[in-house]
Amino acid sequence: MISKNYNFDGFTINLYLDEQGEWLANLREMPNISAFSETPEQAIDSLHTVWEMVKEDYQQKGRTLPIPPSYKDESKQFNVRIDQKIHQALALEALQAGIYLNALVSQKLAKYCPN
Repeated sequence: MISKNYNFDGFTINLYLDEQGEWLANLREMPNISAFSETPEQAIDSLHTVWEMVKEDYQQKGRTLPIPPSYKDESKQFNVRIDQKIHQALALEALQAGIYLNALVSQKLAKYCPN
């Protein structure tokens, strides 16, 4: 059981058991920041050490750390230009389903996104 409460500044931790039986911990949004170990606890301990070193390196170089998506104030929307025929087909499908076009497109996109 992982008992320490580390702060990874809003970044998400991934924890995997690899093919060689070692545990890999990394930051989901920055997968190159990672650590391997024999136990999940040790992997997260090592990842925290690596993360602290990365933050120190950013600070020494006068760089700003990336902001994790969980901390960003985003509208959760984006605009995409599509062919008129595709738009008409989607609009008709949404109308027939009794839902908004945005809801239909969201449902269709969700089928192709992990999580």
